[in-house]
Amino acid sequence: MTRSPQESNALQLDREDPLGDFRELFVIEDPDLIYLDGNSLGRLPKDTVPHLQDVIENKWGKTLIDGWNAGWFDLPASLGGKIAALIGAEEDEVVVCDTTSVNLYKLAGAALKYQNSRKIVVSDELNFPTDLYVFQGLIDLLDKGHELKLVRSEDTITISDKSLQEAITEDTALVALTQVAFKSAFMYDIDHITSLAHEVGALTMWDLSHSVGAVPLQLNDWNVDLAVGCTYKYLNGGPGSPAFLYVRRDLQNELFPPIWGWFADKSPFAFNLEFTPADGISRYQISTPHILSMAGIEPALDLLLEAGMDRLRAKSVQQTEYLISLAQEKLLPLGFKIGSPLDPNQRGSHVSLRHPEAYRICRALIAPQPEDTNLRVIPDFRAPDNIRLGIAPLYTSYRDIYRALERLRVIVEKRIYENYSKTKLAVT
Repeated sequence: MTRSPQESNALQLDREDPLGDFRELFVIEDPDLIYLDGNSLGRLPKDTVPHLQDVIENKWGKTLIDGWNAGWFDLPASLGGKIAALIGAEEDEVVVCDTTSVNLYKLAGAALKYQNSRKIVVSDELNFPTDLYVFQGLIDLLDKGHELKLVRSEDTITISDKSLQEAITEDTALVALTQVAFKSAFMYDIDHITSLAHEVGALTMWDLSHSVGAVPLQLNDWNVDLAVGCTYKYLNGGPGSPAFLYVRRDLQNELFPPIWGWFADKSPFAFNLEFTPADGISRYQISTPHILSMAGIEPALDLLLEAGMDRLRAKSVQQTEYLISLAQEKLLPLGFKIGSPLDPNQRGSHVSLRHPEAYRICRALIAPQPEDTNLRVIPDFRAPDNIRLGIAPLYTSYRDIYRALERLRVIVEKRIYENYSKTKLAVT
């Protein structure tokens, strides 16, 4: 087969990739399907299948309820300890539990009670809508005059440091931001923003859902107060896998989450009628852990720890730079725009390409007609005009990126997307 010089270059980059062997540790049923949506749902690690099978058949099937004393009860903390190693925290500062939204509610509620004389929550308009809904609902429930202040973006891609700094004042109770913006991949300097907040006495809470597993984090070194994140994106925990939360050790016994459940009690199996909060990170749990979905997280965490976050970030930067360079050459002449920061220090591990026909282009990639099955790519669409291409450095290859951009070019040059409806599906 004759390959173009560019494809040969992509293959050479794959051969030189020090993390290339990790790709073989994931289930890839169709090698011709290009998957660039690991920033929404990570691929399945091969070891997860026998691991879950063992939990189901042996731990549950044979051990039955004794499984709780054989590791299940401690699983939220033990998994939290592995995530702590990925985010620069201590083992007893992270626990796996609930969902990202529930954890946001618990930590934001605890922070606003702790900061009871301050009434402002600062976030930005690039934040994931669920985060904003949680803050809005909490403010409505408290009914104590709190206000959500959203910093506006001047370019729909980034947030200026000046605008954010002006929003953080002596009245700010909590600065609640997502480190990597879900549309544009704009990435905050957590260390810098946390310092700005602390200068005026505000607490910080970071949503790490689009960064954990792809961006090195040092929460302790940066003196971060609170953080949350999901495990089904770059952590490859599986669809709907439980989330995690982080509370800096010196704050753990100072804050009181607004939801009290028996797994947060000091003596859950004493079944006391009055709640007594546990010491430490355990008080931020609520109820019985979802053991089966929680167990699926561990094999992928072990792969990430083996690969190392610095090496993963180095590959992520190189691959997003490679993608952007190809897009500038092949796609900008066809009406595309780069919807992510060009500076890798301000960019996470996905790249957004913007086009007026982004939705129909995505549909042509995801569900090609029978005669175009060789054009299949799975990205995702984010309104109004973003095609997100996620780079998961554990398994994304350079050839994946090259072929995806070639398929995008063909679909637009030949106007194949015009065969698709503009009516959007429920899930995009």
